[in-house]
Amino acid sequence: MSTTADPDVAGDFLVRAGRFFTPGDISPDLRTVTRHGGREGDVFYRDRWSHDKVVRSTHGVNCTGSCSWKVYVKDGIITWETQQTDYPSIGPDSPEYEPRGCPRGAAFSWYTYSPTRVRYPYIRGVLLEAYRAAKADHPDPVDAWAAVVNDPETRRSYQRARGKGGLVRASWDEVTEIAAAAHIHTIKKHGPDRVFGFSPIPAMSMASHAAGSRFISLMGGSMLSFYDWYCDLPVASPQVFGDQTDVPESADWWNASYLIMWGANVPQTRTPDAHFMAEARYRGQKVVTVSPDYADNTKFADEWLSPHPGTDGALGMAMGHVVLKEFFVNRQVPRFVDYVKKYSDLPFLVTLKERDGAWVPDKFVTAADLGDTGEGAQFKTVMVDSATGRPHVPNGSLGFRFNESGMGKWNLDLEGVDPALSLYDAANTENVEVLLPRFDADQEHNEGGSSHRRGVPTGRITTADGERVVTTVFDLMLAQYGVGRDGLPGEWPTGYDDPAPYTPAWQEEITGVPAAQAERIGREFAQNAEDSGGRSMIILGAGTNHWFHSDTIYRTFLALITLTGCQGVNGGGWAHYVGQEKCRPVTGWANLAFGMDWHRPARQMIGTAFWYVQTDQWRYDAMGADMLASPLGEGRFQGRSMMDTVAQSARSGWMPSFPSLNRNPLDIAREAQEAGVEIPAYITEQLKSGDLRFAIEDPDAPENWPRVLTIWRANLLGSSSKGNEYFLKHLLGTDHAVRAEQTPEDLRPQDVEWREDVPDGKLDLLISIDFRMTSTGLFGDILLPAATWYEKHDLSSTDMHPYVHAFTPAIDPPWETRSDYDIFQALGRKVSALAPGHLGAEMDVMTIPLMHDTPDEMAVPGGIVKDWKTGEVDLIPGVTAPKFIPVERDYTAIGAKMGALGPLLDTVGTMTKGVAVKTGPEVEVIARTNGVIPDGPAAGRPAIITAEQACEAILALSGTTNGRVAVEGFRNLEARTGQRLADLAEDNEGKRITFPDTQARPVPVITSPEWSGSEHGGRRYTAFTINVERLKPWHTLTGRQHLFLDHDWMTELGEQLPTFRPPLNMHRIFGDQTTGQGREVTVRYLTPHSKWSIHSEYQDNLFMLSLSRGGPEIWMSPEDADSIGVKDNEWIEAYNRNGVVVARAIVSHRMPAGTVYMYHAKDRVVDVPKAELSGLRGGIHNSLTRLMIKPTHLVGGYAQLSFFMNYLGPTGNQRDEVTVIRRRSQDVEY
Repeated sequence: MSTTADPDVAGDFLVRAGRFFTPGDISPDLRTVTRHGGREGDVFYRDRWSHDKVVRSTHGVNCTGSCSWKVYVKDGIITWETQQTDYPSIGPDSPEYEPRGCPRGAAFSWYTYSPTRVRYPYIRGVLLEAYRAAKADHPDPVDAWAAVVNDPETRRSYQRARGKGGLVRASWDEVTEIAAAAHIHTIKKHGPDRVFGFSPIPAMSMASHAAGSRFISLMGGSMLSFYDWYCDLPVASPQVFGDQTDVPESADWWNASYLIMWGANVPQTRTPDAHFMAEARYRGQKVVTVSPDYADNTKFADEWLSPHPGTDGALGMAMGHVVLKEFFVNRQVPRFVDYVKKYSDLPFLVTLKERDGAWVPDKFVTAADLGDTGEGAQFKTVMVDSATGRPHVPNGSLGFRFNESGMGKWNLDLEGVDPALSLYDAANTENVEVLLPRFDADQEHNEGGSSHRRGVPTGRITTADGERVVTTVFDLMLAQYGVGRDGLPGEWPTGYDDPAPYTPAWQEEITGVPAAQAERIGREFAQNAEDSGGRSMIILGAGTNHWFHSDTIYRTFLALITLTGCQGVNGGGWAHYVGQEKCRPVTGWANLAFGMDWHRPARQMIGTAFWYVQTDQWRYDAMGADMLASPLGEGRFQGRSMMDTVAQSARSGWMPSFPSLNRNPLDIAREAQEAGVEIPAYITEQLKSGDLRFAIEDPDAPENWPRVLTIWRANLLGSSSKGNEYFLKHLLGTDHAVRAEQTPEDLRPQDVEWREDVPDGKLDLLISIDFRMTSTGLFGDILLPAATWYEKHDLSSTDMHPYVHAFTPAIDPPWETRSDYDIFQALGRKVSALAPGHLGAEMDVMTIPLMHDTPDEMAVPGGIVKDWKTGEVDLIPGVTAPKFIPVERDYTAIGAKMGALGPLLDTVGTMTKGVAVKTGPEVEVIARTNGVIPDGPAAGRPAIITAEQACEAILALSGTTNGRVAVEGFRNLEARTGQRLADLAEDNEGKRITFPDTQARPVPVITSPEWSGSEHGGRRYTAFTINVERLKPWHTLTGRQHLFLDHDWMTELGEQLPTFRPPLNMHRIFGDQTTGQGREVTVRYLTPHSKWSIHSEYQDNLFMLSLSRGGPEIWMSPEDADSIGVKDNEWIEAYNRNGVVVARAIVSHRMPAGTVYMYHAKDRVVDVPKAELSGLRGGIHNSLTRLMIKPTHLVGGYAQLSFFMNYLGPTGNQRDEVTVIRRRSQDVEY
């Protein structure tokens, strides 16, 4: 249809007719009503602001604010909301947390009654007709569903209808029956690991997340991770800290005296907290912003550094060069030296090996190298005692963490030993030349870069394998950063003005930041840290984290923090904010969410790898793993694709992979039992013989497809679906705009089968649960109407403040909407009702990876990779392969288990980050509070049938909200560390935060071993204060913050030490994307956080639309716009191999030439025209992106480089992308 339309005559008539029904004088333009006489004149205003009740609630959106709001209700209708003003004071020397809120939160109540509200259950009409027809022949719902999906023509008919309308209303009973039948059939025929759930950010509404996750987990399905998928997970955090992600609350910004905002736009994305940053300037804090554009936060800054997009790591390396030279070599700052000796891996010894006439770094020296054969010796790292010059094995490394002999020794107490930071000028040492990788050179030819020569002092030690040459991590750091010392061989910069790696002059050629400015900011940051005792802080976020090589970028930042002794100090350290990640009562949430009170463990899948595989983006990936390898590598990735590395990671047990095996796990368990063989042994032999394979080795085989996906609290297909068009084509089987060619034969995987019959439409069923119509709902098969945040009970927390907030229903869910919690409770009961005759008590076998914070971390000594598939090592479950764990499930009892706490909390208790707590007392408290189930499979167990009951259980089981749990956890940790810890929580041992407490007021949490910082005594929370002040180790190999990583794959990519890697050269990897039609410009394409929304939320209401252009828009510079003849607000078309987008151009001087922004995430429901290039509606921001896998994010089984959900895994990065833009016809059609 055309964009122009006739005036709405009927609407105009209604407005004019209103004057006959409204008392008062109507103005000629119909815009005002004037009333006369005393108080009757202001009756409108008194009526407008009167209300019947005020309810405390909050917003469950990933905005990180977690603000407490007053929700006003009149005549059963929500009328408006205002901010709560009863936050506890945080002291006389700091600004307060209130009032908290922003225009987005103040506009939320619009959604309750908005035209986008989903009011009733919907189902795709074609599917409903097919199901009803099948049920006429097959009265059993499970058999009816089987008939639908086993008929290829019927299946394809409703898949092709996805995204094209045709949703019809149905009853709750019918859609619940269909959903339950689909789950039962899928598990019966294909296996429970073909069932998936996706719901992100539990902190934003814990009970709602836990409800669905509990259902999926009790069924044996797999929950998909989100933090890595969103690319909000900073992989550098597990690499450096062994933790993910722990950061300061926003009030601690006030304590910083030097603040760098690096890739984090605080006023835009942390609106309720931005005042702490703005007000701290009046306390003397210096504020520096680093961003390629003139961002909103720049106007608050004292200085602005504007590096080219994706080059921040070069700036970080140059600042590190200045810090090392001026504060460690030219002079040594005592506090910095003491800090890195105690809290970092800088004094630890690393072996070198010969290469091309020089030496290259190899592995950490361990006690095993020195002849120790005791338990954990391979994971006890070594330093040099400066007093004796002899190797010393200090406390605190991984080798002390999980064994009896390490009790009381897992701590950072050096026991009087002064470690030698360097071997420079030490006796019996020699200076040698080392080869180190660099990636700023040869970029026009490959991604692997080249190398250069530097020098380090070395010593020799006698090991079990002979004499080895060793140096310290600190000496390698100086070599890496180009900080020379007299007498060392190699190539060194002559000064800051020498454009050799990694000087200020060198970075200027890459980033565009003036060398003098980079030098000065680096010096100021360190000088302030020296003067203030560590109160230099870096706030960092998506601007630097959403790149392919974001881990290398972040490691340059974290090096600055560690070298200057800022981590674990109030007012200092890293402050990474990209999502509402901190679920403070994490233990209670996790146990409910993954059904760990009934079964352990649960299936949890790395989201990015799942989507990469199941949307078949791997089939279009021309970037082989060997392209990334450093020339100093050993050829481990030669000829191997990224998909090969995913497969190796899965079969090695490093990362999870679901679906796991190419047969139904229920059938495999049954076969093993019939053969009279233990299940793990049976699977091992089957894999070795080739009779059983990992599903990842043939992902396009129908038996290895995911079949059922449920999405709630998320808009996957409108917000986070990197490679959106591949989702539409391969996962959903509907219309798409993929323009890419598949990978040439010579670049295809070696270990993964390539099928010529490419699957279009793997999913049998897509269920979306939401309170508003989104792109995901438009493409779903079943759309269920959810309650909003003002219509249910729940809990919210954030990393920005220390309070737990409650959701309280202001009204009952209107129309036929239901809370997420009630929806999944009903679904569980329906499964139990339909399961008999199909599923009963079944033995399931789960393929589980090697886990972080468990002894699994010691499966790969030295990070030396050996693959059982190539015969380098035997297949040993839990060591060289995943663990194969049998679990018995009773599908007739799913409903009962959904609504009751299971017995494992009585007998086993909880385990969070390696800290165990017996929770029998808490189970008794929950039973008294919630009551118990009277009969059935869960008779006598505490009830969690309602969301209120679930909230009580979450709070009771978590140390942050239950002082007894916190104290017991600390006491158990005291036994392992030998350090005093329990006093941090003992003053709150009798305190238990209940759900009514959170409904009454904002309640501050309790210091707990679940997190690394302390609120004890009313201090502001910041990460790792317990590590620094109480000598508790970090959860890493050395027990310290790591600057050196020695896993084989880290070495292969040349990333053992902090380094700079530029953005991927997409033009070289994937070719020219221009069409030759008209004037085109090729630009860097970035998708930052939206200005006027949180992800795709809030965009479609009048308040927010009036602040933006309404529909999709792309920001571009005047130079780029002029090059293609585009004026502001004109329609443009952006396209590359991944898809097409139609948007309006916003031509702005704040954008740098060569870069465009498309703020995410404008949904398909607002003003999306057809594209000229594809003939389809113009896509979303992710239509131009795709997934790229980095092999080093797949490693596991080695110290901090081990899997835990949302802790480590490949990221859904998207900022290396480029796109082509041209002006299109201005006569758009929809």
